[in-house]
Amino acid sequence: MPMALVPAALIAVAGLTQGFRHALEPDHLAAVSTFVSTKRSPLAAMRFAAAWGTGHAAMLVLVGGALFVMRSSMPAGVASVLEGAVAIMLVVLGVRAIMQARRLGSEGPEKAHAHGPVAHEHAVGAPHIHLRGGSFATLPFVVGLVHGLAGSGALASVVMGHSSSVGVGLVFLLLYGLGATVSMAVLAGILAKPLSALLQSARARMTLVTVSGLASLGVGVVWGALVLAG
Repeated sequence: MPMALVPAALIAVAGLTQGFRHALEPDHLAAVSTFVSTKRSPLAAMRFAAAWGTGHAAMLVLVGGALFVMRSSMPAGVASVLEGAVAIMLVVLGVRAIMQARRLGSEGPEKAHAHGPVAHEHAVGAPHIHLRGGSFATLPFVVGLVHGLAGSGALASVVMGHSSSVGVGLVFLLLYGLGATVSMAVLAGILAKPLSALLQSARARMTLVTVSGLASLGVGVVWGALVLAG
């Protein structure tokens, strides 16, 4: 391999591995947990987590990439507003999950649902888009968009500090988003199996969803306090 390609390869690998790590940050876990805590199957949990990751990656690549190409930075005021939006969203997701917990305790977390030949299960009333052979959850996607938008400025600054090549920088951003998406989807799939045993009990369903809601609410409040303090 030519020596000139070695730094580029290392940066690409760093993007992927840092994306894996980024997915495990508290605000991401708190947001995604409110979606996957009601999923009975690993596939359903992975679908919701992947929807979040897709939105997250899209914003990182689009906004972060634009900032990187223009060698610009996001204004501090705008960044603070976006961070505040993440905090508010986490609080809303937490309250939503807590309110759902009581209903899930009596109705069950999911019901069979079909459109023509496409059959699957999802929470009652959950917004989604049907694709060929499956479905795509819109709410986790929107949550991922907000998370990605809030973090795109900081990520672009990091990339600018380590790479002057537009191509390498964009590849880093793309692999970073891909790493976060895959990591979150795999984690959701792994956790879904043991959680499915708990979901057989109405009381356990209520407890699990309530805990996920409280976690999201708590992280959102702390996150918001840090934004206001900064």
